[in-house]
Amino acid sequence: MLRNFAKFKFLPVQIFRTATRDDILQLHTIRMAVKENALSDPGRIIPTVYQEMLELNGKGWVCEVNNKIAGFAIVDMKNKNIWALFVHPDFEGKGIGKAIFRLMVNWSFDQGIDKLWLGTAPGTRAEHLYATVGWEKKGIDENGEIRFECTKEIWQALAG
Repeated sequence: MLRNFAKFKFLPVQIFRTATRDDILQLHTIRMAVKENALSDPGRIIPTVYQEMLELNGKGWVCEVNNKIAGFAIVDMKNKNIWALFVHPDFEGKGIGKAIFRLMVNWSFDQGIDKLWLGTAPGTRAEHLYATVGWEKKGIDENGEIRFECTKEIWQALAG
């Protein structure tokens, strides 16, 4: 009877929580490991930048799998934009990015923001994700990234 359980694949437990300064090293490790939307100048993003985003400008979330951060997202409330959304390559395709994204966007709109924006490289899975969840393409920024925007009203209509 017990051998029948061998057919089932159990997914690891995913824990979503607020990011803290103690997470910064793991966040940076994930940021440097991504294959899409890699930084052209990795020296631009240093631990103090993460800390500023988490503690002064916005808020962040992480997804832990087996006590290891698998993905993270940070919203910049000052600039009303999604500053980061990254999943470690070992955990891609498991819905972690989409779950953290929804958590972050819901929280941001609950704080009174009326519109959010973000930028991402063209031809990436991120571009597909944002288009799929209802964000509107607004053009190409000077840095070559596609600019997406979403209003609270549209987000709530999509969720309803």
